Amino acid sequence: MASSLTKDSPGLSGEKTFFGHPRGLATLFMTEMWERFSFYGMRALLPLYLVAPGGLHLSATTATAIYSIYLAMVYLLAMPGGWFGDRVWGPRKTVAVAASVIMAGHLTLALPGQAPFFAGLALVAVGSGLLKANISTMVGHLYAGPDDPRRDGGFTIFYMGINLGAFAAPLIIGTLGESVNWHLGFALAALGMALGLVQFLLGTRHLSERSSVVPTPLSAVERRSTLRKGLIFLAVAVVFYGVVGGAGLYTLNWALVPITLAGLIIPILVLTRIKRDKDLSDAEQSRMTGFIWFFAAAAVFWMIYDQGGSTLALFASESTNTVVLGFDFPVSWFQSINPVLVMALAPVLAWLWLALNRRGKEPSTVVKFSSALLLIGASFLVFLIPLTMSGDGTKVAVWWMVAIYFAQTLGELCLSPVGLSVTTKMAPEKYGSQMMGVWFLAVTAGDCTTGLLSIAGVDLNKSGVVALEAMLAILAGIGFFLYRRQVKTLLGGVR
Repeated sequence: MASSLTKDSPGLSGEKTFFGHPRGLATLFMTEMWERFSFYGMRALLPLYLVAPGGLHLSATTATAIYSIYLAMVYLLAMPGGWFGDRVWGPRKTVAVAASVIMAGHLTLALPGQAPFFAGLALVAVGSGLLKANISTMVGHLYAGPDDPRRDGGFTIFYMGINLGAFAAPLIIGTLGESVNWHLGFALAALGMALGLVQFLLGTRHLSERSSVVPTPLSAVERRSTLRKGLIFLAVAVVFYGVVGGAGLYTLNWALVPITLAGLIIPILVLTRIKRDKDLSDAEQSRMTGFIWFFAAAAVFWMIYDQGGSTLALFASESTNTVVLGFDFPVSWFQSINPVLVMALAPVLAWLWLALNRRGKEPSTVVKFSSALLLIGASFLVFLIPLTMSGDGTKVAVWWMVAIYFAQTLGELCLSPVGLSVTTKMAPEKYGSQMMGVWFLAVTAGDCTTGLLSIAGVDLNKSGVVALEAMLAILAGIGFFLYRRQVKTLLGGVR
């Protein structure tokens, strides 16, 4: 499958490449494409299934809380996923195990009942966490260090694979789940992950040898200590929830609140621990201080952006006219707008960055992040218009949703692929894959903020809340831009 996507590059003495990049990028591109197909297909169904009479029939605020916390856990678990890649299995083996766990999770979601549903969500979250940090790290392994001029372009192409899978998933999995049977949709997501696993196993020979190396393997003593701590933690959780359940006190919030608080506290603890590590050089310490600025900006961005699959999706299901040219399409199709825009706009922006770079005028990473915050804030200012129009029960046109997702997509392309690339450049040698997990904790922090608001009963589809979120992002973008020189100094030579 990968070989069909390669072509000869005369600049590399006839060596086969993937659009001028190392051939292993094709393997990782296709693996991530299928994994994202399964992930985004299930994600498109998730909030609709949670509120549907034929699903779990929960309230909109509860559905938003579950959706946000599920996404937060996917990205929170990227941190231990990176740790497994660094200390236990190495990135390559970790990705293979992760794909198997994700497939099992989707198969569990295909079973009827509330217990299999939450068990399936947990498995998908664990598998996705194991996969995310390590597959991005393997993309970085394909290039000759941070100064390889192809590096940012490679991450942009990789990002295209993500969005190709994300585009197709709502159209196929969403249609099957909404129109035929929810659980058949979840089963189709499992098939997508199975195809991704096969692709990865067939193409591993094209990956860098570094991807099979365990950078800092656990000693025997560390293994025993880690296992003991894990078992103690598990036992405490089982006993605690057993007592709560046995006393008849258990509600869903007993699970949601602790997970949400953990998602807000853990990122702070992780960043503090790395900053206090005396093994880091002065240059690494300085870059970590700069990284915290990017982390905070990303957390604000993802807090709003990820509501595209919950707040905006629920608004679309209730208040948007889904009939276009006489065709009434499933609500889940809205989730294909963002990835199709990414595929259309990513090559344009990649070309623009290179053209500006050749002239010495490419915006710095700080400026790109500031732009992302301004755009995500603007998207919610646009959201205020259809939100107000629908107040009397009027169904608004689909083009309002397209406009919102267009602004968010431009912001995403200014932040996400650039953030992945700059994280691999700034990562201290000691942490390797774990730093990619730290980057994903910004998503956790943003989503847990949304989850906490929903648990508190805040209706995120109210104009006052939307306006406050928009102004927060815009002010953060302006502040980040004003401090751009200080942040550049902290980064040293990293762009």
